[in-house]
Amino acid sequence: MTNYLTNELEHLTIDGADAVSLAETYGTPLYVYDVSKIRQTMRAFKTLFEKENVPYVVSYASKAFATKAIYQVAQQEGIHADIVSGGELVTAIKAGFDTKHLSFNGNNKSFDELTLAVEKGVGTIIIDNFLELKLLSTIAQEHQIKQDILLRISPGISAHTHEFISTGQQDSKFGFDLLTGQAKEAFQIAKNDDNLNLRGLHAHIGSQIFDVTGFEKNAALLADTAQSWGWQPAVINVGGGFGIRYTADDKPLPESEYVAAIIRTLKGKAASYDWKMPEIWIEPGRSIVGPAGQTLYTIGSRKDIPDIRHYLAVDGGMGDNIRPALYQAQYEAVLANQPNAQTKEVVRVAGKYCESGDVLVWQQALPETQPGDILSVLATGAYGYAMASNYNRNPRPAVVFVENGKHQLVVARETYEHIMSLDKDYTLQSSTK
Repeated sequence: MTNYLTNELEHLTIDGADAVSLAETYGTPLYVYDVSKIRQTMRAFKTLFEKENVPYVVSYASKAFATKAIYQVAQQEGIHADIVSGGELVTAIKAGFDTKHLSFNGNNKSFDELTLAVEKGVGTIIIDNFLELKLLSTIAQEHQIKQDILLRISPGISAHTHEFISTGQQDSKFGFDLLTGQAKEAFQIAKNDDNLNLRGLHAHIGSQIFDVTGFEKNAALLADTAQSWGWQPAVINVGGGFGIRYTADDKPLPESEYVAAIIRTLKGKAASYDWKMPEIWIEPGRSIVGPAGQTLYTIGSRKDIPDIRHYLAVDGGMGDNIRPALYQAQYEAVLANQPNAQTKEVVRVAGKYCESGDVLVWQQALPETQPGDILSVLATGAYGYAMASNYNRNPRPAVVFVENGKHQLVVARETYEHIMSLDKDYTLQSSTK
């Protein structure tokens, strides 16, 4: 049993702040982030590379959680950021993020998004397909610049939790396919384009990975591919996907093991090919913000079905965390009022949305609860707020950052007025006969 940090009231604390008090102050549902934990993880990734004395870039994959505040923390910690849309780009710019430290990923960037990226000085654009090669070349020429790019490769490697499948990802919407020769054709086009500066290769093999094998295979394949083309890349970007703990069944490796395997592989390849050591880029997202976030809810109604199940309802659900409804993602929860109290029942934590599949935690042992108690669902920092919606016309929750016992609202709670702000009255009249 986990022993959770509490205060003199026996309330759950988040980096020194009382979780129940946070719920009372800001309302629920409420996303809360432990910023100290975020900084520690960012620093840990950097330290691993610096100890090995290799050139590197740690680039926060901001699709996991993109707000002005998280970009500001990333910049304070001296790491880059990976974006996948014009909206994330504008948010980073508004946060004051150095655009030279942005890389732009995605499989269908529009002409307008690519133009905005060039105009705002995005450091690296990761090219995903032949249309982007053509569009970006035209845009760069019009702006009289030579744009740094990486080519995204579909490597035919798929890594999942506790397993490795060597050919599972050829059928993917992302990247230039290696096996059919698309990647080499794209390489030749990019190398001969005076408007583009091809710096390296990129491949991302999956997410929530608990084994180093996939990363080793990916790094080796990118190096071998470049060598087969007679080319020494300046950058090899192996993406992200480092696993985190959601429940007791998850057994993620320390960050050091993932990074050590990648460095070891690429050091070996550089030596065997007589290369100058390329910059190693990684794109952690979930592993930086996932464990640092939790969502606070107020407990409401319950339904007891004898000999079948106990349902405990909270004031949020699939609108603020769609992952359990989408693919039965597993989470753990604690009673913030008394997180270390002895458990007395197993419940299913259900949301308030009008869907039978609106479940946050499928089975959770909890102490006795009362309406009005605060429940914390743990490790919700990635893909909670990022994927939140206004389903059933519910406002999206607020986001609070906590650091060393102090707390600050970094995203305001939406109101009904926010939801209706883009609605227009219908004024056309149907014809009558």
